[in-house]
Formats: sequence, C-alpha cells, structure tokens
Amino acid sequence: MADPQSNAPLRAAAGAPTSGVIHVRTRLTADFTVISNALAQRRGSAVTVGVAAYILSLPDGTPVTITALCDHFAEGEILISRALRELEEAGYLERRRERTPTGQVRTRTYFYDVPDGAPEPEPDPEPDPDGPPEPPRPRRPRKRPGTAAVTPPSAAVPEAAPAPAPAETQTPVAVPLADADPKAIAVLANLRRIDPRLILSEQEAARLAPAVTRWLAAGLLPTQITDHLTARLPDHFLTRPVGILAYRLKETPLSAPPRGAEHPAGPAAVPLRNCDGCDRGFRSAQPGRCRDCRRREGRLPAVA
Repeated sequence: MADPQSNAPLRAAAGAPTSGVIHVRTRLTADFTVISNALAQRRGSAVTVGVAAYILSLPDGTPVTITALCDHFAEGEILISRALRELEEAGYLERRRERTPTGQVRTRTYFYDVPDGAPEPEPDPEPDPDGPPEPPRPRRPRKRPGTAAVTPPSAAVPEAAPAPAPAETQTPVAVPLADADPKAIAVLANLRRIDPRLILSEQEAARLAPAVTRWLAAGLLPTQITDHLTARLPDHFLTRPVGILAYRLKETPLSAPPRGAEHPAGPAAVPLRNCDGCDRGFRSAQPGRCRDCRRREGRLPAVA
C-alpha cells in the first residue's frame, strides 16, 4: 500500500508570523526617504499620508501647490486641499506669507519631520581608545526653516564696523507730530477704520506724515491714498504695519497736469452755410455755392 499523502501546507518556518505582512528587507543606499512611523502609521485618510510621503521625497524648492499635487496624484483638488489642511493642523506642514527683498509677498511651505520641529538628541561621542578624549564641542542649534543660524558667543568672529549708509538711503528724521500736516495725520489716523490692524503710534504717524503730504501735494485725494495703502495687504504682518506703509509711500507720485492739458483744444468748427444756387446746406469758411453747383458751372472737375 502506498504511503499516505497529505494536502495540508507545509509548516511555516520557525519564528515567522503565521499571518499578516512579512517584510522582505533590502538595504537602500540611494533614492530613499526617511519618514517617521508616527506619520506613516497615522490613522485617518490614506491620501494625507501619501501626500506627506510624496512631499518628504521632493528636493527643496519643488512646488507643492494644490495644482502641482493634482498634476501628480489622481485625486482632485478637494481631497488634496483636505490632506494639506490635516497636515497643517497636525503640525507637519506650515505655510507662511513672507515678503521678499523686492517687496512682493510670497507663500512659502515648510514641512517638518516631526510635528513640533524639535531637534533630535545628538549621541554622545565614543571615547578614543588610542588617546585622551577630546573636549566636547558645543552643540550647534538646529536651523529651522526660515530662521538664521546663531553663532555661539565663544566662536564669534569679530567683524569690522559697518560703513555708514549713504545719505540718500538713511531714514529721514521725522518731524514732531505737532508740526506735521494735519491733513496727512488725518489720512493716517483713518486707516484703522479700513483695517483695524493699521494702528500707528504718534512717532510712526510723524514719520509717515511727510510722505503723505507729498502725495496730497501731487493732487491725490485722501480716499485715493487710503485705497493705495490698504489694498491687497498680507493676511499676517511679520513686522509693524508702519514698514509696509512706508514702503508703499516711498515713491512720490507724478503731479497732476494743469487744467486744460488733458483735453487740448481741437481745430475750430467750419460754419454751416446755405448754397446761393440750390439753397442746400454745406460747410465752408466763406459764403458761396456748394460743391455740386460749382461742378455744374464748370468750376470743379467732374468725378469719374
């Protein structure tokens, strides 16, 4: 009789899980991204985790707008924008409105490996068995996006005193508030009615008053100046509002042309007269006959 045969599967190898995922590890040395388990195993939407992993894999400077992400993923704008809001609420993503050196306001996106952006603890250096240990080096603070690195006091290098700025680039000395133009002060004081954030101190108002006076002298109305100063303001001020107002008042507007220069006088109208031959109306500088009557009399050549 033949030996009994069993259709049962072979027993799993010792130590291997009997269910669930089994990882087949491969050591990667290039083209990989480090992502924390807290983010990769985050409960909720899979789109949120996928968008986070994709942003972490991109080099610095790559656009991550909703339009750019929709071009990469199959999901639409609603799911992509919802994923970005969830990452922002969780502390992984931060969008800031920053002003460039040219005065333009741009939105910059910062993505953190951990929600609070705290630096990771540095391991203690191992002692050198071949010699005495080196003195510990001061820890360098981790540079967060958008902030400048701070040099420790012990390693600070003395620098030469900066040269004084040219006379035309120095900030002009503001006149006292009592000597400022009352109309200019009234324009600056009314800005807070348009935007409650535009609250100026007496010193700041005295600093901006000469520029507003120049705008008024150029022929602009107070409402026009107010519209210019309050239009398209950023959602968040990184500095005092006086800096934004001073930048917008930096250039003196062109003076209005004198009255009558906008519409120069045109040529004088030729008077309307009646023809002496047919009594038909026509325009002419001198009285006489119309063109048809002169042609019939042979004074004008016939039209072919």
